[in-house]
Amino acid sequence: MASSLDAPNLDDYLPTDSLPQEPPRSLNLRDLLDISPVLTEAAGAIVDDSFTRCFKSNSPEPWNWNIYLFPLWCFGVVVRYGLLFPLRVLTLGLGWMVFFAAFFPVHFLLKGQNKLRSKIERKLVEMMCSVFVASWTGVIKYHGPRPSSRPYQVFVANHTSMIDFIILEQMTAFAVIMQKHPGWVGFIQKTILESVGCIWFNRNDLKDREVVGRKLRDHVQRPDNNPLLIFPEGTCVNNQYTVMFKKGAFELGCAVCPIAIKYNKIFVDAFWNSKKQSFTMHLGRLMTSWAVVCDVWFLEPQYLREGETSIAFTERVRDMIAARAGLKKVLWDGYLKHNRPSPKHTEEKQRIFAESVLKRLEES
Repeated sequence: MASSLDAPNLDDYLPTDSLPQEPPRSLNLRDLLDISPVLTEAAGAIVDDSFTRCFKSNSPEPWNWNIYLFPLWCFGVVVRYGLLFPLRVLTLGLGWMVFFAAFFPVHFLLKGQNKLRSKIERKLVEMMCSVFVASWTGVIKYHGPRPSSRPYQVFVANHTSMIDFIILEQMTAFAVIMQKHPGWVGFIQKTILESVGCIWFNRNDLKDREVVGRKLRDHVQRPDNNPLLIFPEGTCVNNQYTVMFKKGAFELGCAVCPIAIKYNKIFVDAFWNSKKQSFTMHLGRLMTSWAVVCDVWFLEPQYLREGETSIAFTERVRDMIAARAGLKKVLWDGYLKHNRPSPKHTEEKQRIFAESVLKRLEES
C-alpha cells in the first residue's frame, strides 16, 4: 500500500490554465470586525505581560551546580537555619520584651506630659526598628543629610516591601501613610505606630481616601508632628521598576523630599509579593538569609515650579528617584495589581467570541 507521501500531486500533471482560479478577495468591514476581538486580546496580553513584570519575584541564579559547590551550599543552609535563625529570633524576642516593658508604662503613665511621652515613644519605635534590622543582619547605607522634623514638608519614596518603613524608621521616626493590615501587623499599627502619628487607610474605601487627604493637610502644618512619609506608588514593586506615583502627596503645597531605596539582591530579594506570602513568611525569608543589603539616598527637597502642574511635579520627582536607584519607569497604575479581572469575566468574553466565530462559519 502506498503511503500518503507517495501519492501523486495532480497539480503537477495538469496545465495551470485548467486549474480553477479564485479571484482575490479584499478585506471588508465585516472581516475586520471578525478579527478585531483577536487583536484586542493579543494587545491586552502584551500589556498584561509588561505590567506583571513589575510584580514578579526574581529568583537568584543557582550557584550550587556542581559537586564542589553543593557541599558548601549545604553547609550554608545549616548555618543559616540552624545557627543564625535561632539567634535572630532570640534577638527579636528580647527586643520586643524590652520594648513593651518600656512602651506601655510610658504610654499610660505620662498622659499629662505629651511632649515628653512623644519623645520617648519615638525613641522606642526607632529602637525597635533597629532590632528588626539587626534580625536580618541588615547592612544599610544612608546617603545625604539626615531628615529633619519641620512643618510643610513631606517625604516620598519608592516601595518594595513593608521593611522600607522599618529601614527608614530606625533613622527617624516618620509618620507613615499605610494600608490597614490584619493580624499582628494590625495590632502594632493600632497600639504602637499611632503614637508616632501614622495614618491608616483602606484602599477600597473611597470615603476613607477623603478623610486621609484631610489628615495629611493637617499633619504637614503642625511643627511638632513627626516627618510625614508617603509611598506614592501605593503598592510594593520588585525594586526593578517604578509604577505611576499618586499625585496626592504633591498637592499639599509643601516641600517634597524624595527618598530612593535600592536593595542589593546578592543575598536575598527584599521584594514582598503580598499575593503569594504573608508578611510573617516574608520576614522569615529575610531572617534565614545571610543579610539584607540596602542603599538609601535622601535627595534634595523639591518644590512646585511656576506654571508646573501637579502631575508634571509628580513625574519630575519620580524621575529623580528612578535615576538615583536605577529603576525603570513604567506607566501602569499599581492599584491594578489589586483589581484584576475575575476568571468569570475572562470566560464570558471567550464564550462570546467563540459564538461569533461559529456564527460566521455557518454563514460562509
